[in-house]
Amino acid sequence: RPEWNDANNALVGNGVSMVTLYYLRRFLIFFKELFANASAENIKVSDELAGFFEQVRETLENHRDKLSGSIGDSDRRVIMDGLGTAASAFRWQVYEQGFQGSKSAISLEELKNFVDIGLAFLDHSIALNKRSDDLYHAYNLMTVEDSGDISIAHLPEMLEGQVAVLSSAYLSSGQALALLDALKSSKLFRPDQFSYILYPAKELKGFLDRNSIPANSVSKSQLLKELVGDGNRAVIEKDRNGDYHFNGNLKNAADLKAALQELPEKYKDRLLSEERIVLQIFEEVFNHKAFTGRSGTFYGYEGLGSIYWHMVSKLQLAVQECCLKAIWGGEPADITGRLLEHYYEINEGIGVHKSPALYGAFPTDPYSHTPAGKGAQQPGMTGQVKEDILSRFGELGTFVKKGELHFDPCLLRKEEFLKVGKVFHFVNIDKEKQEHAIPEDCLGFTCCQIPVIYHIADKESVEIHLRDGKKIEIDGLRVDHETSAAIFDRTGRIARMDVNINEEHLK
Repeated sequence: RPEWNDANNALVGNGVSMVTLYYLRRFLIFFKELFANASAENIKVSDELAGFFEQVRETLENHRDKLSGSIGDSDRRVIMDGLGTAASAFRWQVYEQGFQGSKSAISLEELKNFVDIGLAFLDHSIALNKRSDDLYHAYNLMTVEDSGDISIAHLPEMLEGQVAVLSSAYLSSGQALALLDALKSSKLFRPDQFSYILYPAKELKGFLDRNSIPANSVSKSQLLKELVGDGNRAVIEKDRNGDYHFNGNLKNAADLKAALQELPEKYKDRLLSEERIVLQIFEEVFNHKAFTGRSGTFYGYEGLGSIYWHMVSKLQLAVQECCLKAIWGGEPADITGRLLEHYYEINEGIGVHKSPALYGAFPTDPYSHTPAGKGAQQPGMTGQVKEDILSRFGELGTFVKKGELHFDPCLLRKEEFLKVGKVFHFVNIDKEKQEHAIPEDCLGFTCCQIPVIYHIADKESVEIHLRDGKKIEIDGLRVDHETSAAIFDRTGRIARMDVNINEEHLK
C-alpha cells in the first residue's frame, strides 16, 4: 500500500511496500521488549483473533527453513497464499458474523516465539532489499506469472525507504553510516538546498515519444502485422515515419481486450493464440504496473525533483536515533563523529538559518515543499513540526526512562550555549508570563513548563528549586521517580531546575 507518501497512490494492487515492512520491524522490536518485561503468563484474545494468529504462526513456522537462502517465486506464492488466506478468513468471519464474544488464551511464550519468527522473516527481507549502492529499496512491484508464481521487481530509490530502514533498528551503526554516506552521494541529494529530494529527478517522455511500439515487438505478433497490412486501425496503426502505435482511444487493457473481440471474423483464429502476446506488448509499452501516480508525473506538489520538508525532518529524527544508539552502545569515536556530522548537516539543510534568497521565503515560516528551480512553496504547517520537536528534545538530552527524567545532552553542541547573558521569557504552569536571567555559558529551555538551565561545570548534578524556597540537590543527571512525577504531573511544586553538565559531555 502507498504508506505515508500519497504521491504513490497508484501502486494499489501491485505495490509491495518495504517501507511498511521496515516500520513493522520497529513495531515488533517494541513488542519484543514489552513481552520480555511482562509478568502475565497468558493473554486472552477473541477466538477469531486467536484463529488468525494460529494460521499466521503456522504458515511462518512451516516455511522457516526457506530463510536459509533466497525465497523463490513459487515458495513466495505459497507463503503469500497462507498469510493472505488467514487474513481473508478472519475478515470474512468478522464482517459476516461479528465477534462471538468467546475468548482464547495465548501464552506469553507463544507471543514471544511469534515475534521472533516474524523478525526472522522481516530481517531476511531487509537483507535481500539492500541495493548495491548501500541504499535500500522502498517500494517493489509484484507480478503473478503465467505459472501462478509471484515475482518481485524494484522501483527506483526513494528517500522514504532510507528513512524507514534507519528507523527500523535493523542497521548497525556502521551500516547506518554507510547508508548516509551513500545517500549524500546519490541522486537524492540536492546540492543547491543542501538537502534531499523524495525521489530522483528525471526527464519525462514528451507526448510524441509515448505510445510507440518497438518494431521488434510488432514482429512477435502475426495478428498485429496482419492488422497493419490490412490497414485496420482498431488496435494498431503505422504512421508516415514507419513507427507503430496503439489506437489512441485504448485507455487500458480492458479497452484493448474489447477492441480485439470486436475485430472481424477473419482474425479470430489468430486472436485465440495471440491475445496474451498483444496484451503483454501493450503493458510493455505503457508499463501501467509501475505507474506510481503523482510521484512519477508531477514536477511540483511533492513531485519530481521536490524536497518535501516533512520527510527531511523524518530523516533527521531517524538519524538522531542512530546517533544515540551509537553513543550509548559505545561505538568508536570515528563512527559516532561521522554520524553526528550527517545529523547536523541534515539539520542545517532544513533551513531555519538559510537566507530568504536561498530558502525562497522567510525561513522561519513553515512550507510544504521546494520544487526544482523554485523556492519554498505551499505555506502552512505540516506534520513536520512533530519530528522537529522530538529531534530538539533529543538534542537537549531530555529522556524518560522507567518513569524518571534523565538529562543526557550527548548530542548538544557547546556553541549553542550563550556567549552573552540573556533574559529568558516563558509561561509557567499557572499561565503567567515569567522571565529568568540566563548568564553566559548557559542554555535555557522549559520541560513541562518548568525552566531548565544548563550550566557547564566540573561535577554533574541537578538542583531542583521548589516554589516554597527549598532546594533538592541530586548527584548525577537522573531525577528520582517522585520528583520526576511532580514534573510530569505539572503539580506546580517545582520552580526551576539547574543542571550542571561537564563540558566533555557536549559536542
